Amino acid sequence: MQERLETRKTLFVPQSQGAVHSLIEMFEGFEEKRVEVTDVELFMRIGGSGPPLLLLHGYPQNHVMWHLVAPELAKHFTLICPDMRGYGRSEKPPSVPGFSNYSKRQMALDMVELMTELGYQSFKVAGHDRGGRCAYRLALDHSDRIEKIIILDVIPTFEQLERLTAEGAYGGFHWYFMGQEPGFPEKMIGADPEFYLRYLCNKWAAAPNPFTPEAMTEYIRSFSDPDTIRATCDEYRNNPRTDHANDKADKDAGRRICCPTLILWGDAGRPHKRQRSLELWREWSDNVQGHGMPCGHFLAEELPSETAAEMIAFLRD
Repeated sequence: MQERLETRKTLFVPQSQGAVHSLIEMFEGFEEKRVEVTDVELFMRIGGSGPPLLLLHGYPQNHVMWHLVAPELAKHFTLICPDMRGYGRSEKPPSVPGFSNYSKRQMALDMVELMTELGYQSFKVAGHDRGGRCAYRLALDHSDRIEKIIILDVIPTFEQLERLTAEGAYGGFHWYFMGQEPGFPEKMIGADPEFYLRYLCNKWAAAPNPFTPEAMTEYIRSFSDPDTIRATCDEYRNNPRTDHANDKADKDAGRRICCPTLILWGDAGRPHKRQRSLELWREWSDNVQGHGMPCGHFLAEELPSETAAEMIAFLRD
């Protein structure tokens, strides 16, 4: 453990006192924790009161993406906001053959172990983007632990790959770029991480600059770590490998999501992302509802009040 902690200290770009102060302000009243699960130590924030709600972020962000909805959600729930493995201030395990240590199955197991360590045997989950993929994997692999799930602006990985169109390939080019063998995407992204991050986020939002300046500063700081770039590429390398295989096995076996499921997506986002979204999720879930919202990909930051209200209404039913 000591050796891993010493290694971790070399991985993160130092935060200025101003950056730390901004994060504290964004999550006022929240406690920081580091929790060791299996082969990785996760950074997280916890705050609020009420039943537990696990919030899982997307790419290329980290737990900070919830900062605008957290104050309202915290009135009703105890919020657990981790950085998933490979992201933010959590550890970034080295690559292994097949990149299976960054599969959604492994990331979902991380979250089950995290919640167990915190004393929660059952809980609700909301996930955006990559966090949404982790959320539905939680519901499939650990159905006895999951009460309800919310998935923001994604369809199942299997469907994304099997139903690929020219429009989808163009809009989701990063899947195929980042999925290349190690070294190539890291070199390209690492040449100017801030440019790459800003380009993707502006492309996916309904309007440019969808984040608060404080959040964007944290995203750039975190994403500029070369090991974050490598780890997140490893995670995307799983799309056609372990993640696709696990989804296919579940669909072929008729395994379905049993808990109540809410699907929300941005109607102003890329067209291929919103076409037949709810219809596709009905092939995976027994109890699903949802609708589009007038924003792009980043619901919790483009429409925070409306997104928080939708989440609370569904989770408190």
